[in-house]
Amino acid sequence: MTLGIRLLTWFRGESVGEDEYGNRYYRGRGRRDPKNNGRERRWVLYDGEAEGSKVPPVWHAWLHHMTDEVPDAGALARRPWQKPHEPNKTGTAEAYRPPGSALAGGRRPPATGDYEPWTPD
Repeated sequence: MTLGIRLLTWFRGESVGEDEYGNRYYRGRGRRDPKNNGRERRWVLYDGEAEGSKVPPVWHAWLHHMTDEVPDAGALARRPWQKPHEPNKTGTAEAYRPPGSALAGGRRPPATGDYEPWTPD
């Protein structure tokens, strides 16, 4: 968190809630932002590394003015089919590498015979 965001939060921020990851959500106190089409300013202070994928869908909708209702604890209940959050692993050693990827050290399976390379006439 930068010094500017910290000062903005202290002087102009109003806390509206926290999610299960410890991220805290704020809105601007009292005035509408003319740079934001007259809407209130909303922001999040991440707990730990600033990673946008850690924002739950209900808070994402609130941050982006899709809804004006602040999410409550009931809306944050995890459904049985929802998986727990995993950080974005792109660019790390744990990133997904499909079979045959040069980065995975694999070899592609031989062509099955249904492929014809394009040749110019």
